[in-house]
Amino acid sequence: MLTEPDIASVAAAVGEPSRAAMLVALLEGPPLAARELARRAGVSAQTASSHLARLVEARLVTSRTQGRQRLFQLAGPEVVTLLEALAVLAPRTPAHLVTDGRGVTALREARTCYDHLAGQLGIRVTDFLLERAFLQRQGDVFHVTRTGDAWLRDFGIPMDALRAGRRPLTRTCLDWSERRPHLAGSLGAALAERFFERGWLTRLRGTRAVRLTERGRTALHAEWGMSASDEQPGQVLRAPRR
Repeated sequence: MLTEPDIASVAAAVGEPSRAAMLVALLEGPPLAARELARRAGVSAQTASSHLARLVEARLVTSRTQGRQRLFQLAGPEVVTLLEALAVLAPRTPAHLVTDGRGVTALREARTCYDHLAGQLGIRVTDFLLERAFLQRQGDVFHVTRTGDAWLRDFGIPMDALRAGRRPLTRTCLDWSERRPHLAGSLGAALAERFFERGWLTRLRGTRAVRLTERGRTALHAEWGMSASDEQPGQVLRAPRR
């Protein structure tokens, strides 16, 4: 017998401010110890332990033992999607967007949203694919065009293998920082992986933020026709306007 999803229980687990702070800290990327999560949330170790138990029970967080530490991380891509969606709706209050004094600028410029590109770079790449008619958007769905299929294969994307997989080829993912959809799905993940394989991206240690390398900036300018948004070295590239 089918039952309605218990949204209220998930909302209650996420909605407590200290637990929300812990989830945001884990959204940045690497697993964290309970002691660090307590510090991020501004609570005692005992209180943090209670909150983490609740998050584990709600299947929002998982844990593993490493040496003498117990490390916590988000339970999977569905939790990332949930938190990113809530961030789109959340008021633009610095306390909700920055943890431990880490600037959110790098995350806004370029980051991985679980396994695909997000932030300004993710939006620019999506815009490029749309403006070149390699993708078409219909409502909340991206479709790969025939021209786009050929171009993506030339770029090294295994289109046949992606289509044969269980994961949707394309998906729109609403970007919390840009408040616009970027490309997700198996194609979004494959593009991000290809960027790393080519040495176009480097990860910023201890965070989901990534940064274009000089090779990446040069390649996107020369091969994709994407130009720098300004002369700042840390800025991402813009897709050409047609």
